[in-house]
Amino acid sequence: MRAILDLILLILQLYTWVIIAMAILSWLIAFNVVNIRNDFVRSIWNALGAVTEPLLAPIRRRMPNLGGLDIAPIILLLAIFFIERVIVYYIYPAALAY
Repeated sequence: MRAILDLILLILQLYTWVIIAMAILSWLIAFNVVNIRNDFVRSIWNALGAVTEPLLAPIRRRMPNLGGLDIAPIILLLAIFFIERVIVYYIYPAALAY
């Protein structure tokens, strides 16, 4: 059980870094630091989008229009941090007891 919980925590931490990378890349594209017409940048953008959009799209649908501000990644990160804390403080100690 502990190994499964450790794997879930690792996946959540990796997904956190993927969301941060997606946000940074979107800023770099928005400020014309990198160009989306570059094949390498486009492939990274598509890969990160394919991984993050399934969880970000439902959040974006439920959020009100805030102009150009997208807070869906922040909400997703808060949810991930909450899930990590629940696992670490409540589920993991219960798994150690058995």
